[in-house]
Amino acid sequence: MQALILWELFRTFFVIGFVSFGGGYAMIPVIEAEVSQHGWMTTQQFTDVIAIAGMSPGPIATNSAILVGYYTAGIAGAIISTLGVLLPSIILVLVVATFFTKLQNYSIVQSIFYGLRPIVASLVIYAALSFALSNNLITINVSWHTVSLLFIFGLSLVLLLKFRWHPIYIIILSGLVGVALYS
Repeated sequence: MQALILWELFRTFFVIGFVSFGGGYAMIPVIEAEVSQHGWMTTQQFTDVIAIAGMSPGPIATNSAILVGYYTAGIAGAIISTLGVLLPSIILVLVVATFFTKLQNYSIVQSIFYGLRPIVASLVIYAALSFALSNNLITINVSWHTVSLLFIFGLSLVLLLKFRWHPIYIIILSGLVGVALYS
């Protein structure tokens, strides 16, 4: 049974790593769908994993794979999931690096990369909206809780875009505001 779970973790994260473009945040919806389909975690547990993975050093996709694998099958699951999500990138980077220098000037290659930009942005936005909806951060009923969450979001966005604050300061400030408002 353990070997089957490890194989499923490896296969799942290998496929995710192979077909997901746009970085870790664009991979979150795909990881969430697979985790949910396999029944490895609840939506709330996965949301907590993404919060931890996003605040931890390193790529969020790798951190997510480690945490999902560990939750599902312990240390062996963490190792197998990590190998699964990293191996496709290693293979693809080696293959692309071999040919990209020869192909980068072709207009078809430039067009492909230009065409991938919008889908990457939409996957990142989808991940944000999906988490907001699943955690009742976006609701039709307006409450103090909803307004305060939207305030934290808006303030964070303004501090990032207009005042160019470093994201670590925003994370710390948001955590302190959360303690002040919700404790």
